[in-house]
Amino acid sequence: MHKLSLFLLIYIASFSVVYAQKSALTIRFNQPAARFEESLPLGNGRLGALVYGGTTKERIALNEITLWSGGPQDANRDSAYRYLKPIQQLLLDGKNKEAQALLQKNFVSKDDGSHYGSAANTLYGSYQTAGDLFIQWKDTLGRVSDYKRTLDVEKAVSETQFTRKGVTYNEKVYTDFNADVSRIQFSASRKGRLNFTISLFRKENALVTVQQGYLVMEGQLPAGSGKGMKFITLVKPRVTDGRIRVEGNNLVVENATTCELILNTETNYDPVQAKLTAAAILPACKLKIAKALAKTENRSFAEHVRKYQSLFNRCRLSFNGNSTDENLTTDERLEQYQKGKSDSALPALYFNFGRYLLISSSRPGLMPANLQGLWATEYQTPWNGDYHLNINLQMNYWPAEATNLSSLTQPLFQFTKNLVPNGAKTAKAYYNAGGWVAHVIANPWLYTSPGEGAEWGSTLTGGAWLSTHIWEHYLYTKDINFLKKYYPVLKGSALFLKSVLVEEPKHNWLVVSPSNSPENTYIMPDGFKGQTAMGPTMDMQICRSVFNATAAAAKILNTDADFRNELTGIIPKLAPNQIGTKGDVNEWLEDWKDAEPKHRHVSHLFGLYPYDEITPWDTKELAAAAGVTLNQRGDDGTGWSKAWKINFWARLGDGNHAFLLLKELLKPVHSSVLNMSKGGGTYPNLFCAHPPFQIDGNFGGTAGITEMLLQSHGKNNVIRFLPALPDNKDWQAGSLNGVCARGGFVIDMKWQNGALEKATIVNPVNSSPCFIFLPKGLRILDAKGKVIVNAMNSSGVVKCSMLKNQKYTIG
Repeated sequence: MHKLSLFLLIYIASFSVVYAQKSALTIRFNQPAARFEESLPLGNGRLGALVYGGTTKERIALNEITLWSGGPQDANRDSAYRYLKPIQQLLLDGKNKEAQALLQKNFVSKDDGSHYGSAANTLYGSYQTAGDLFIQWKDTLGRVSDYKRTLDVEKAVSETQFTRKGVTYNEKVYTDFNADVSRIQFSASRKGRLNFTISLFRKENALVTVQQGYLVMEGQLPAGSGKGMKFITLVKPRVTDGRIRVEGNNLVVENATTCELILNTETNYDPVQAKLTAAAILPACKLKIAKALAKTENRSFAEHVRKYQSLFNRCRLSFNGNSTDENLTTDERLEQYQKGKSDSALPALYFNFGRYLLISSSRPGLMPANLQGLWATEYQTPWNGDYHLNINLQMNYWPAEATNLSSLTQPLFQFTKNLVPNGAKTAKAYYNAGGWVAHVIANPWLYTSPGEGAEWGSTLTGGAWLSTHIWEHYLYTKDINFLKKYYPVLKGSALFLKSVLVEEPKHNWLVVSPSNSPENTYIMPDGFKGQTAMGPTMDMQICRSVFNATAAAAKILNTDADFRNELTGIIPKLAPNQIGTKGDVNEWLEDWKDAEPKHRHVSHLFGLYPYDEITPWDTKELAAAAGVTLNQRGDDGTGWSKAWKINFWARLGDGNHAFLLLKELLKPVHSSVLNMSKGGGTYPNLFCAHPPFQIDGNFGGTAGITEMLLQSHGKNNVIRFLPALPDNKDWQAGSLNGVCARGGFVIDMKWQNGALEKATIVNPVNSSPCFIFLPKGLRILDAKGKVIVNAMNSSGVVKCSMLKNQKYTIG
């Protein structure tokens, strides 16, 4: 081959790789956002911003993760426990209709609970926007050209650029990970061409003024009939030339070439103590801005990127397939992907974006990511933007451990621990039980009571499901100090579950009672359609998970030997998973019909994912039944439901079906209208469409992609490479670096032609045995290059002892 031709081929290949990487890291629009679902989200775990990129009037919607209306309340019915035994007996007698009527009357919240998702002006409260920052451009005549608006998830920065009358304007926005403020920088290609008005706006519960060069917005949110959380937002501008003047309650920038805005919002809520404080928030707000102003923009941005990338760069995914046209917007890429056009970078972008969103909405010492993560423009956020505990909050943290963001789970554990005191009161009031309970809904005020509706609000394993994350964190990190700190939370959940077990008469199994299978309805043989039941399958799976985890943790910590023995004795008596007459996994204790066969929740497969008591190799019949269940449910549903199904199919080893669901999750959606049957997909800015927006689908989808490429589960935490790789050509070659496995292992892997080519594995936390499903033809070499395992003739699970921080190679 001619040397020049060879050079060109190398150059083209290199350019393709560079572009593929760029297109896996960038969200792009060629016009301003017309609505929330086209805005670009920024966040540093506390502060959030949504950039609309307007060329006449720019809007940047603001958020602060603790900004909630409402306040503490006692929603428990103190005498509810008196009705527990009658309800349980009615269920034991098969009188579910009567049991549900009694429960609805006496076993729901004392007040109206979450007000069916509309609690902004009640004690329950709602997550709310902090308001808007507006930039009103002065000279808006003339055609706008060369418009581009991007979000770089590798650097956590948004940029908007456009040209008008020969002047190119640039806007750069980021929520500073280092200085903990938001920064907006404007520049013009010609001197003195920045002319605009800066204003803050909130339609209620706030007052805007100008004080000592600051644009100030102060307010206090409602708490039922009283006053709740206080908040303040400050904006401080600085220019390199031109001037800044006051005009009413606005600031006006005139004849500047560059202008930087430093913005901060503070509230008087303490996320660690979970209560309002008397702290003076104005000085705290000013201090952060003053420190930010002391640094140059270049230094500030470099420090921001460095701190952000210390998290983001821990895990990276790329595919080696075909990329897309670099001129396409992200929305256009979604459209073409649905039509079957190759775009290997799009799933990688979705994965990277999911990790970006978690880094941006969950920071140690603060609140966990809520139903909207951190981003909302409403005063009445959908479903109050709260913490739903029947899957949604848990799903938010599914990708954390496996994609090397374990430290970001701290807010989840702190929140869970904070729920315990109220949860103990609720356990006593409703069940006369020890331990603690949380049901379906929770908020920063630590609500643990049942919801206001028996048809959904009585699921009693919300707190228990949260507790399973404690054990999962330990499995990934082997952090004994963490386990010691949170063991009482795990034990308290087990104590409660043990207290609500009753013996059902048909098989003499132990079952929890009363509860729901989340938001679903059964049909009894007599035609009664109900929700209240004893021993729904998901609850029993969670019960086994919590009991096993508590017993294992107690053994590791050398404590509670009697309680540990009691739990291990109870576990075999718990109602097992059952296969129904149609070959599916039963959702309830009895093989009842589904009132809604295509229901979005598939709660009875909790044992398949995120738990792992159903696997294709240890429980083949149950795994086959899980496949039947998934086919019965179908592939439609809300965004988060589709995301959950990706993980299910990945666990079953069906990469093609998992990929089909990923394409469904990436289906373009342009409507915000609530649709819980066939509306799920992805908005133009890659936010997940429930619809409306719920962030759990983004996180569930990221976890699903990870499960397709690497799994660690089952006995001895066996690591499986490419367990659900689809046949799609774009997935046949790629790399995944920094992915984590249970046992404390960190893995880099490459694959070609659909098969593992090379991997490295290290355990930075301890020396321990590693169990690997080793593909045929590969070997494991120790740090010195010595072959310690050889699978040249057949595949299978192999064990090798690993030393701490020693890197082993598979190839």
